[in-house]
Amino acid sequence: MRIISICPSNTELLAFLNAEHLLVGIDDYSDWPKEITTLPRLGPDLSIRMDELEALKPDIVLASLSVPGMEKNVDELVKRNIPHLVLDPQSLDEIGQDLLQVADACGIDATAIHSEYLAVIEDIKSRGNRASNRPSLYWEWWPKPVFTPGNINWLTEISRMTGARNLFDDTESANIQTDWADVLERQPDYILLAWVGVLTSKVKPELIKKRPGWKDMKAIDHIHVMEEELYCRPSPRLIEGAIRLGKLIHPEEFKDMELPRFIKEKQL
Repeated sequence: MRIISICPSNTELLAFLNAEHLLVGIDDYSDWPKEITTLPRLGPDLSIRMDELEALKPDIVLASLSVPGMEKNVDELVKRNIPHLVLDPQSLDEIGQDLLQVADACGIDATAIHSEYLAVIEDIKSRGNRASNRPSLYWEWWPKPVFTPGNINWLTEISRMTGARNLFDDTESANIQTDWADVLERQPDYILLAWVGVLTSKVKPELIKKRPGWKDMKAIDHIHVMEEELYCRPSPRLIEGAIRLGKLIHPEEFKDMELPRFIKEKQL
């Protein structure tokens, strides 16, 4: 098959299915695994150059509505009658179902990888349930205006399963726009910076302490820069992010937990 992925999470799904060799083109932001580095780049995920995509004659294009604005690309795929599959996961279970759906579309048996994926999730939940306290986590997707995940999001799920809670899990939304004063009033235990589309090295925690009133916040000594690629993309790499989060907030419960085989194999 000839497959094109136009967002990073779908590229990663294919990698976990050991099907990255079927890719003939990707978006500019796909950066994992290393085997994809020589593939043709078709533009940013919201500005895919459709003429170049069509010229690659894909059997299927993988798109995702988890990227706001991707609808424009999907409309163009429909218009050009290019075979495609649109994913829109909001939870770890839905990501697992996407693994099966993409595998089916590619003629791959994903039963084993899906079972291992689910088993690791249960292991994480078990460890999180043993934790003696449940700290509140403020996840910052963007600093100004503030965007943070609401209750309908995988980061709320990851927070809960590792023995914590998302500070904004009281709002039934996938994402929330709020402000610094609101976060200050809620007084989180941890401030976790996962700025979408920003390299970890470019995130400056010292700027957080300059926000009005924040230097007196109880979490001001618990600011952590989190890898955007492990927390902001709906792919099985969220499992690695969850394990890292567990080791951060509940080190005793997670200290001996290693990455699962299906992740380790892709990091070699």
